[in-house]
Amino acid sequence: MNIHTRADAPTGLSAQEEFLNELFDKGVLFDSGVDGLYGRSGAFEDVIKAFDRLVTRHGKHDAATSIHFPPGIARPLFEKSGYMKSFPQLAGTVHSFMGGDADHCTLLAELEAGQDWTGQQQATDIVLTPAACYPLYPTVAKRGPLPPEGRLYDLQSYCFRHEPSKDPARMQMFRMREYVRIGSPEQVRAFRETWLERGQTMMASLGVPLKVDVANDPFFGRAGRMLANNQRDTGLKFELLIPVTSEEKPTACLSFNYHQDHFGSLWNIPTADGGVAHTACVGFGMERVALALFKHHGCETAQWPEAVRQVLWP
Repeated sequence: MNIHTRADAPTGLSAQEEFLNELFDKGVLFDSGVDGLYGRSGAFEDVIKAFDRLVTRHGKHDAATSIHFPPGIARPLFEKSGYMKSFPQLAGTVHSFMGGDADHCTLLAELEAGQDWTGQQQATDIVLTPAACYPLYPTVAKRGPLPPEGRLYDLQSYCFRHEPSKDPARMQMFRMREYVRIGSPEQVRAFRETWLERGQTMMASLGVPLKVDVANDPFFGRAGRMLANNQRDTGLKFELLIPVTSEEKPTACLSFNYHQDHFGSLWNIPTADGGVAHTACVGFGMERVALALFKHHGCETAQWPEAVRQVLWP
């Protein structure tokens, strides 16, 4: 059962706003006053947990090492990652008050006057994690050369990207789960091909329409457009797309990425034979998958198709 727009919904709203308002009205999400930052209902979280278990069932035989990183990364590591070269528009930093009594009085006066008080804060050594895999590469580099079979990791983290939107599928703070393969080019390409098939099978079992298409990351600026074109032309990124708020522009719910030797070179991760490690990952947008399920099966999970319920809650 699809979620339908209310008959009395205000006219002139985009499809994204209509769906978001429906989620608010049905108590699936809760408005925080900031676009892309929402409270989640117990039912929403239950779907997230069920999908998380489904991913684990599909990946458990690979015996990945599981790591849960916090939603912050050390600023020196973030700076070295090169993220600001490609995605400065998405980054978020953590600032805190570090002044004395006089500075505190100034801050309180600015608050009382309704002025901008954030100038009294300074950047800390923490940057909000933009993708679950970013803290992994320097962690792996510390372990020295890879074993001949390479390594496989299962990651989870809350992530932040500054792109406020009325589209509920484009949250500013969201959870990402990733499997990351590190090894030889042959090992990581085989991993991505396996998950391209596995991901489609898994999502098809949830009764949602989907397609896989070549994609690119949102690189910034003129140079970024060249990087995006190269990424698409060489097939380095594919996305599994599900229509959530638009049939014409479906939402990327899973991504399949081959980084070549970018992170291996950046962090000096050697293979067992002394070469530079290649990396690939499959990423799951946990909130996006949940939203796709609510969109196509309705707000009441008890009324979802039995076949879908059996997959999620066996």
